[in-house]
Amino acid sequence: MNLKPLDENNASERAAATLAAVRKQMGFIPNLLGLMAHAPASLESYLALAGQFDSTSLDKTERQVVVMAVSQTNHCDYCAAAHTTMAKQQRIDPDIVTALYENKPIADARLQALREFAQQVAQSQGRPTAQQIQAFLDAGYDESQILEVVLGVAFKTLSNYTSHVTDVVIDPAFKSALQPA
Repeated sequence: MNLKPLDENNASERAAATLAAVRKQMGFIPNLLGLMAHAPASLESYLALAGQFDSTSLDKTERQVVVMAVSQTNHCDYCAAAHTTMAKQQRIDPDIVTALYENKPIADARLQALREFAQQVAQSQGRPTAQQIQAFLDAGYDESQILEVVLGVAFKTLSNYTSHVTDVVIDPAFKSALQPA
């Protein structure tokens, strides 16, 4: 694929406004979003899913656990770097960030159960076993949060697959994630 990331100056009118808003919020346009701008519905859907996932009952650490678990499961280096950077910016416990990035166990058993459940949902294409669901519930989560994890899996799968198919280059702003927390 030969697509290059777009910005607000060379994107369609529909995508340009969205990219300008991204630049205003983040200070730059991540390469992945610039690539998604070639299909404005993809960009808009991704950002809408991100906003909806942020509005779930899961806290910021739990949301990063879900998106990092899915990104690791889907072998998405771009998304792992981007979300590691974001987790650091959100001041999430560095030990958790490191465990997520290095795909090592999280010391907090509840967060580890969340991570495992998100991985199981992604790996099974939305078909976790009854035992996996029960382990998630036994960790202190509720049934509505199963659906919130599914939302997180869908949100990240869209970006993971887009990253793969476009062979997106990791932004300089996210390269710091490649260093220890």
